[in-house]
Parts: sequence; C-alpha cells; structure tokens
Amino acid sequence: MRSRPVLVYDGDCGFCSVSVGFAERLLRPRCTATPWQFAPLEALGVTQDRAEHEALWVTPTGAVYGGSQAVAKLLLSARGGWPVLGALLTLPPVRWAAHVVYRWVADNRSRLPGSTTACAPRTRGATSR
Repeated sequence: MRSRPVLVYDGDCGFCSVSVGFAERLLRPRCTATPWQFAPLEALGVTQDRAEHEALWVTPTGAVYGGSQAVAKLLLSARGGWPVLGALLTLPPVRWAAHVVYRWVADNRSRLPGSTTACAPRTRGATSR
C-alpha cells in the first residue's frame, strides 16, 4: 500500500502541468503528483478515460476523488492555511459551485495561459492523445 496520496493530472496539457507545478511550489502538498501518462492507472484503480477527463486524487486506501474534489483534497493536504479553503470546497453549496468552475476550466483549458494543443477538447470515444 502507498503511504502518500497520488495526484494524477494530464502531463501533456501545459496548463495542467504549470498549475500542478505552481501548486507544488506554493502549497507544498503532502502527495505525489504524476501525469496520467506515466501513472500506473490500473494499480491506482482508475481508467485512462477518467484520467483524461479530470484531475484525480487517489488516497493510500484506494479512494478516488475527481475534479474539484481532487483540488479540495490537494488543498487539505497543503501546508499553511490552505486546508481551510480545501475544507470549504467540500461543503455544499461551495462544493457545487466548485464543480461548475472546475468543469468550465477543464473544458476551456485550451484557451488559458500555458495551454498546448493537447489541452484542446477531445470528444468522447476519440483515440488517446
């Protein structure tokens, strides 16, 4: 069993990679961040399709949180005052708003700073990037 949670993100997406790097430097979360392209997805209990769709937080016991709740877990594992924000993101109605914001960012990441062609929206059923 792993001793640390794993943050799985899209390593081909410049926006995602820059965001995770920023989070690692600023928040110093207690986790291992790895691109899904290099992660042992089967061992983590997640599918490639889900990993392509959203950031994932996988606990040492195998619980998987996606999207805005993965961000909440990242913040909860951070140092300083960040866990307070992470806790807020788990509570309704903030949790619902966070989901909407996360989906908007994920769906529009190709338009955000640091984006690459890999950030472009993909259609369901398309082959892997």
